[in-house]
Amino acid sequence: MTTATTAKKPSPILRVENLHKYFPVLKGVFRREVGRNLAVNNVSFKVYPQETVGVVGESGCGKSTLAKTIMRLYEPSQGRVELLGKDLATVRPRELRDMRRDIQMIFQDPLNSLNPRMTIYDVLSEPYKIQGIKMSYQETAQTIKALLAQVGLPDVSLTRYPHEFSGGQCQRIGIARALALRPKLLVCDEPVSALDVSVQSQVVNLLLTLQQELGLAYIFISHDLTVVRHISDKVLVMYLGEVVEFTDSHSLYTHPIHPYTKALLAAIPSVERRELRRHIIKGEIPSTMAPPPGCKFHTRCPFAKDKCRHEKPKLRKIDISDVIKKIGKHDPSAPHLAACHFAEELAVADVKAVEQDT
Repeated sequence: MTTATTAKKPSPILRVENLHKYFPVLKGVFRREVGRNLAVNNVSFKVYPQETVGVVGESGCGKSTLAKTIMRLYEPSQGRVELLGKDLATVRPRELRDMRRDIQMIFQDPLNSLNPRMTIYDVLSEPYKIQGIKMSYQETAQTIKALLAQVGLPDVSLTRYPHEFSGGQCQRIGIARALALRPKLLVCDEPVSALDVSVQSQVVNLLLTLQQELGLAYIFISHDLTVVRHISDKVLVMYLGEVVEFTDSHSLYTHPIHPYTKALLAAIPSVERRELRRHIIKGEIPSTMAPPPGCKFHTRCPFAKDKCRHEKPKLRKIDISDVIKKIGKHDPSAPHLAACHFAEELAVADVKAVEQDT
């Protein structure tokens, strides 16, 4: 049996490299381009088998645009999106259709993502028709019944229409549709944000169960950091279309580095992490059409200095292990990436704040 020390790390299912997506701003009779709305700017990350990468940030930070660009619902402006070694951004439509067997999407609004004029049988049999998979009615019905059983719905659902189901049940149908072709990766675009809190936990637990049973990988997009912490192995924090922090979930929630991440976590009601509550941001997120120079977060950052206003920070590996040990936190082995000029200084300040509180 292969030992942990000699085991080879698997290849990533998805590799996103320097991904950009902008929308041209057109004006006048001749629709001339007068500007660009840069929704996703130079995003890079990997997703490995049976891994969940969470994507968080405020509304308008580019999370959903990132998901749709990865799925090629939006054409990438620049960069690569490699699925199992093939670039989704450059393949032809026929090959793209075949590759969609390995990557599927769960949408935010469960009811509106289903055709109201189609029965659940028609909804769940459609992927097989699009992919040219020929089965008899009986074979299709048995396959769909198995899908419904996987997501906790009865067989009688086959002949019903989407409006006859609750929001949570519609999302289960959406999950079943995404599982129909046995994909390796699911892109979940805020799949629980439109649901009640009690139903959210049921859907998240269902996703975790399916991941264990089917070996799925997820990109899980949400603005709810509590849900992301529960389901994610790694977390990518976005601000104004860019990645400002990326690391494993435990490291991010126990010792965030970037001021923006600290502020997001400070907004979560908690009796712990008292030191995070001092990181409060004010103001609105700037326009992606006219982002501020330097660090894009400097207009809202309480720690911004002159360097932040003129020089853009690079997303770099931050080593604060010595600081972490002083406050008894976990010393991560995974890389902790952050785009902040003064990450080390802010970490030391956090330690001093904790010492004063205690």
